[in-house]
Order: sequence, then structure tokens, then C-alpha cells
Amino acid sequence: MASNRSSAGDPAQTLALLWGVPTAAPRGRRGPRQAHSPAEIAATATRIADAEGLDAVTMRRVAQELGLSAMALYTYVPGKAELLDLMLDTLYAAMPRSTPADQGWRARATAVADDNRALHAAHPWTATVPTTRPPLGPGLMAKYEYELRALEGTGLDDVRLDAALTHLLGFVHTCARMAADERAAQQDSAMSDTQWWEANADLLARVLDPARYPVATRVGTAAGQSQGGAYNAAHAYEFGLPRILDGLAALIDQPPAR
Repeated sequence: MASNRSSAGDPAQTLALLWGVPTAAPRGRRGPRQAHSPAEIAATATRIADAEGLDAVTMRRVAQELGLSAMALYTYVPGKAELLDLMLDTLYAAMPRSTPADQGWRARATAVADDNRALHAAHPWTATVPTTRPPLGPGLMAKYEYELRALEGTGLDDVRLDAALTHLLGFVHTCARMAADERAAQQDSAMSDTQWWEANADLLARVLDPARYPVATRVGTAAGQSQGGAYNAAHAYEFGLPRILDGLAALIDQPPAR
């Protein structure tokens, strides 16, 4: 759905909304007195998304929660697409910024990863929104500044600094999507991963031949018993984050090119 993608709305209206730039009312008309702030509207929409998913967020539903008519809400927010960007930017502005005891770049990068993971855990729908063309609102800019500072001083040039951060956040985002998928599967089946595999163990034993897939059977069994299912987002994060940092360390420790 286009409205569930960041920057799907009108760029000028979105940026004006995020930065609080007033827009002129049509000549001869005076707009209604604004009884709600953008932060209040974003918080209301976010509560709906957290409880029921992003598809439950509609202009009519948000208006009802605020005691407004749907048409009245459009005097605050141009549409659903701009509302989504307001929700995201508000969360970015408010998200906690950890201060690690160790001031080394690995500790700072770990804090950035953990902070983003916590944001996605608190608001799972954020991991499902494509943000490849994000509007540069104040919340996003503050978040980006904080995150870049984690790798500042490592010797990376600006292009590699941005790429390293993108690589780190991409890993966190993937784990967050996996975690969201795990929760959705548990809700849809009313079973945990362990319960689901146990319920289907007899069928799998009849159709899978260990002699034909010896390595897959051995490794899959060991991993499944260790993490309670075929995939585990928490295990993937705990295993993968040090590997990501090791890769960045290899880049940071490279001798400068002549």
C-alpha cells in the first residue's frame, strides 16, 4: 500500500508538517482554531498502530479517537501518507539515546543498534515501513546525527561513515522484521514456534529422509533444539551484531590508501 511507505505523500506538505512551517489558508477563509498539536495526533495514531497494526490507522479512525470529524483532521494533516511520516519522525525524536560506559566506537555502535532494536520492539510496525526515501524531518535528523557520532573519529571518510551506519542499521532492521514475523506467526497459529514444531513433528518425520539430507538434518536439528525453532530473531541479533562490528573493525583498521 503506497500510504504505508515513507515519503509517499506530498513532499512540500510533509516537510512543512514535520518542521512546523505554517501553511497559508485560502484567501478569504480562516481555518479552524487548532485544538490538537501534531505530537498529539502522532501519539494517537501510534497507539492505534501499536495495538492493531498500521493498516488500522486511517484518517477517520484517528479523527474519532481525537473527537474530530474526518474532514476536520485534514486541516491538521494532509493525509494518511503525511501522517505516517509524522508518526515516524515523532518516534525518532523521542527514542532514547544510550550513553555507553565504554566510549570506544564498538560500544557506541552497539548502543545505536540496541536503541534501534528497542524502538522496533516497542513499535513493531516501524520495521515494516519502507524508508529508502525518508523525509528529512527534525526527528530523523537528530537520530542520524546521534548515530553518525557513534562512528565519528574512526578514520572513515564521510561516504564510508554513512555506508557503515547503513550496514549496521540494515542488520538491526532485518532482525526486527524477523521478530515481527515471529510474533505474527504466533498470533495467527496461537502456538509458539516450539509448540508448532512439536505439533508437526510426526508429519516431518514421515516426509524428510535424513539419509538424503544428512547435513541439513543434523544442523537443523541442533539449531532448532538450541533456539526453539528454525529461526530466532533474538539469537540472530546476539550472534550477528558482534560479526557486524568485526566487519566494520576490519574496515576501520585498514591502512590508509596511498
